[in-house]
Amino acid sequence: MRAVIQRVTDASVTIGGETISRIGHGLLVLLGVEEIDDASDVDWLAGKIARMRIFGDAEGKMNLSVVETGGETLVVSQFTLHASTKKGNRPSFIRAGAPEHAEPLYQAFCAAMERETGKPVKCGVFGGDMQVSLVNDGPVTIVMDSRARE
Repeated sequence: MRAVIQRVTDASVTIGGETISRIGHGLLVLLGVEEIDDASDVDWLAGKIARMRIFGDAEGKMNLSVVETGGETLVVSQFTLHASTKKGNRPSFIRAGAPEHAEPLYQAFCAAMERETGKPVKCGVFGGDMQVSLVNDGPVTIVMDSRARE
């Protein structure tokens, strides 16, 4: 499971000109599910992201988590995070989870983030043609992969 975590002051998801999700201060998480991912990846990644200290404290040091700052979370599915670009110029998405495998894990991840943060989590539409807007704060962008947890 791969995630691109962005600290934001504002983020939203729009489909067909209609805004379906919006947050203020918090985290935008772009989430890619791989065919070999399972519930253990969901739990590990959600816990790690919720506790990640990437928000400034009173001294401006990155010392606080999204939970400690009361920030919001927006999670957007993005299978393209598993693109392979080794051959040719067209990315291959062979490692990305098929929708019947990936969607339940995406939904489980959103639910796990709610448990970990203690707040409702906003979500995109799995498999939807979404336009994602954000104001990256810092900028702070972190890439995580549950395969690299050991």
